[in-house]
Amino acid sequence: MPGFIAVLLREMLILRRRFLRQLAGMSVSPLLYIIAFGYAMGGEARFDGHSYLEFLIPGLIAMSSMTQSFAIATDINVARFYWHIFEEFQAAPIRDLAYVAGETLAGMIRALLSIGVVLLLSFLFGAPPHCGPLLWLAALLNAFVFASLAVAMAMLVKSHADQSLLTTFIITPMAFLGGTFFPLDRLPEWAQRALSFLPLTHASAAIRAAAFGETPAASHFIILALAGVLAFALALSVVKKARD
Repeated sequence: MPGFIAVLLREMLILRRRFLRQLAGMSVSPLLYIIAFGYAMGGEARFDGHSYLEFLIPGLIAMSSMTQSFAIATDINVARFYWHIFEEFQAAPIRDLAYVAGETLAGMIRALLSIGVVLLLSFLFGAPPHCGPLLWLAALLNAFVFASLAVAMAMLVKSHADQSLLTTFIITPMAFLGGTFFPLDRLPEWAQRALSFLPLTHASAAIRAAAFGETPAASHFIILALAGVLAFALALSVVKKARD
């Protein structure tokens, strides 16, 4: 069995045991956002001929794929600090590349599950997006970026408690400022330029354009792909150092 398959299989077995709880957890935030923002606050708002709920759904796809793929870091940390699983991987004949690839794929699969939850909710609330291949490509690239980043960050933190700080200072601000809940062109130009460096900004823009049946700008996919390669390379580098 290839090494990355062994790593991925372990994560999938854990996911299977927690499947219903994970699915319920993935549903809570999107459901609350749809009810609170899509109906209670945005019922009359329209953006480029689309209702706010139609605008919100692609943002939730981008946000959910980010948060759920990055959440693999928590599982890695628990296994590393409490179960000492990483030490077992160090002793096993598994290459660093296989370990990073397996954990990254596990994070991406969690992201796909969360996207499925958001799409199901969008059908239930009468605002299904156009689910073409470009939407899935943007979502997968987004998941690749944050799953790779999760592996890197999980190796860098010194304790499990530090992981929550990463979520507080990196993931949560990005979730609200990455074009998920409002159009970025409503912000000052300096803020738009600053937020253009966030991967989620490009993921939200690409997913939203694809969800509206339009062709996203190629630059969004290029930036996400480059960010993913850099994050994966960083993860590989820190895993090598942790093994040493």
